[in-house]
Amino acid sequence: MTVRNLDKVLHPESVVVVGSGDIADTYGAMVMGNILEGGFEGPVWSVDPGRATFVGKDCFARVADLPAVPDLAVVAVVPEDVPGVIADLGAKGCRIAVVLTPGVKAEGGLRQRMLDAAKPYLLRIIGPDTLGVIAPAAKLNASVAHRAPRPGKLALLSQSAAIATTLIDWAEDREIGFSHIVSMGDMADVDMSDYLDLLSSDRDTRAVLMYLAHVKSARKFLSAARALARMKPVIAIKAGRTPQAAQAAATHTGAMAAEDAVMDAALRRAGVLRVKGLSEMFAAAETVARFRPLDRARLAIVTNGGGAGVLAVDRLMEGSGVLADLAPETLERLDGFLPDAWSHANPVDILGDANSARFEAAIDAVAADRNVDVVMVLNCPSIFGGSDEIAEAVAGKTRRSMIGRKPVLTCWLGGATARSGSRILRRNEIATYNTPASAAAAVGHLTDWGRAQAALLRVPDRAVEEALRATPHDAAAKARAIFAAVAAEGRSVLTEPEAKAAIAAYGVPVPDVRVATSVEEAGVLAGELLETTERVVIKLVSRQILHKTDVGGVVLNIETARQAEEAARAIAERVQHAGIRDQVIGFSVEPMIFRPGAQEVILGVSIDRVFGPTILFGAGGIDVEVMRDTAVALPPLDASLAADLVSRTRMGKVLNGYRGRPPADAVALQGAIVALSHMVEDFPCLRAVDINPILAGTDGVIALDAAIEIDPARVAQTGPNPALAIRPYPFELRREVVLKGETYVFRAVRPADALLYPDFLANVSPEDIRMRFMAPRAHFPEEMALKFTQLDYDRDMAFVAIAPDGTLAGVSRLASEPDLKHAEYALLVRSDLKGRGLGSTLMRHLIDYARSAGVESLDGVILAENHGMLHLVERLGFVNRHDPDEAGVMVSRLKL
Repeated sequence: MTVRNLDKVLHPESVVVVGSGDIADTYGAMVMGNILEGGFEGPVWSVDPGRATFVGKDCFARVADLPAVPDLAVVAVVPEDVPGVIADLGAKGCRIAVVLTPGVKAEGGLRQRMLDAAKPYLLRIIGPDTLGVIAPAAKLNASVAHRAPRPGKLALLSQSAAIATTLIDWAEDREIGFSHIVSMGDMADVDMSDYLDLLSSDRDTRAVLMYLAHVKSARKFLSAARALARMKPVIAIKAGRTPQAAQAAATHTGAMAAEDAVMDAALRRAGVLRVKGLSEMFAAAETVARFRPLDRARLAIVTNGGGAGVLAVDRLMEGSGVLADLAPETLERLDGFLPDAWSHANPVDILGDANSARFEAAIDAVAADRNVDVVMVLNCPSIFGGSDEIAEAVAGKTRRSMIGRKPVLTCWLGGATARSGSRILRRNEIATYNTPASAAAAVGHLTDWGRAQAALLRVPDRAVEEALRATPHDAAAKARAIFAAVAAEGRSVLTEPEAKAAIAAYGVPVPDVRVATSVEEAGVLAGELLETTERVVIKLVSRQILHKTDVGGVVLNIETARQAEEAARAIAERVQHAGIRDQVIGFSVEPMIFRPGAQEVILGVSIDRVFGPTILFGAGGIDVEVMRDTAVALPPLDASLAADLVSRTRMGKVLNGYRGRPPADAVALQGAIVALSHMVEDFPCLRAVDINPILAGTDGVIALDAAIEIDPARVAQTGPNPALAIRPYPFELRREVVLKGETYVFRAVRPADALLYPDFLANVSPEDIRMRFMAPRAHFPEEMALKFTQLDYDRDMAFVAIAPDGTLAGVSRLASEPDLKHAEYALLVRSDLKGRGLGSTLMRHLIDYARSAGVESLDGVILAENHGMLHLVERLGFVNRHDPDEAGVMVSRLKL
């Protein structure tokens, strides 16, 4: 991702509108009117060769005639003129343009000409065919939106101009403001990922809302979303949840759309909270912008209307919510001041005549309960208690005693009466919702967000997983030999025995499979197996026939060698009768597996056209298409992520054990899923894997059938698989180095390393901090540590040195430009550990990585007085020179 030259779009100091022709009379006039009406305080210029004035402003004939370089340009010219205007803006020095013009299509080369015009100047383009951009805090409305939104802390990124204007309208009705609103348009240059990265450092933005129709670059999008979600809540609506809607979205955007289940898995892995509707989006924003994520959310409800409480419970139970069991002492406390007719249970119905004092006392009681994590307050209109008075009381009670301890969610039911109370709550920054159902859904948002945040910390370390599971070190070599043999025969589909041998190489248990090339040999092999097992199975082996049962190619429960021979002969006759005898290789003979209580599940791999390889788990067997109980995840996976995948299915609950049935071996099942993930990481040639059924029970797992399809042309390619949407953690870059008699571990940074930063920085002297950041710095916000440790391992990389006691000893990092040809480096070592060689070792590690990644040069900026760092990089081959633009600063470069 890159935010180069995008910073000005957040807070521009000057704007130019370039318009000509009929489009200027519409788009240009509207955007100029919105800019002026919004009260933008910087210079606003207009360029149009055919006019002297435009919307009451003096008009310049050419961009070159402008009195200064504009921070932001808005382009509203006919499509054919767009490339020329972009070239003129770049030559003038402008670096960001919002192109409103529709019709700048890829067909005919017009869009590419626009991009080519921008490239020499590194000028960034938002659009074309965009509504524009709005920054209320900067009093900038550079859009053709029908109204200006109020300032606030929510940023909105939308791939639909219509949805953007709709949300602006809804937000105004709910008194919700925005920090930024961006209609992404066709995303010829700047895309959703760039903006997500830009907003991560924007102090005006507390949470980000996204309307997604499609994803332009899966790896780039996930990298940006994961980095932002570590610091701020990110909430998304994805259009096209149904196949019909997905087709409509694709038709509308002209772009490929991921399968909805895959998109859901991607957003989950990125730490993004997905909602289903526009109203739920604002409810989710209300929730996650105010509270921290929760591991669990046991809910207590206080209401003056029993029916409202029931509605909330219904919605809570439809999700994964939990209604709190109030402690006996809480019930006793409530009995002490509530009327006898109160509900004596949760929801706590304090009756229709409740006044503000009764509400306050009830809230106090349930909030103090150790079994309660979240409190919901529902108020129905009543003649006995004033809605506004109760709202003031609840707001005061919440702000005085419970903010920072337990989330309090509110809902004032009704119309005119409710609106007044809701305004009071919002004015006091109390989370409030329109209906009991939406308030209950908010509880789910807290736990969903908690799970999403936990997933962000998961960076599967393959070395750890393989050590835990004793994965064969030659797994990839064995599988590659099988794939190569298949490709050499001009085949793309493996036979069942070949597929089982490939997954067995990665540690997935399979039966003892033997292949016979004749009917007679099938009998002989069955006789050998029957010496150690009670029954065997005979299966057809074919290069083309995948579904053997469709042609009668499977015979079960064979007890003798003679029966085996007869079964093989019967299969051969059925195949010959069907006219497909030439597709038969032979017969497989394997033990009949009996595992009472085991469940049939499916594991699979498929390739999504947007997010690449995906892993599927669910209920298996011949009815898998009918049951449709599956979940999808993006590799790479570890045991924790595999467990999460299983838990998202109904089958996962069955495997946990029920009605006296013992649970299945979770470790074995997770191991099979992780093994499949490792195979996907290793082989770009994999097109599809289907392991169905695989029995999962108390005795572990065993794959009874397997099918694999490969791309023969890619068998020779080795991992890591470039098609993965999430680049695997680079475990292969781990090194152990002895320095001054102590062993330090040098490895790529992980998200969990953010926890090591506070102690690390506490052991760096103020002077070393000044040298590293080129200015004194006393405070490092938590967000900085999160950003430092959430990398994509692609364009950005950081290496840490871990001391023998497990603490962070030093960090080196690089950030590459979009073309990966040039990168900036940085280094910081604990002051108390200087002189051990940590700095030089970290830098050598970084240089070796940069060279292997194809980076052509490493550049750094160093204070001229930082003699230690200057001498270090000189010894490593860097050339240092004075920065011509800044006194007291040296620029160092190493050509690789």
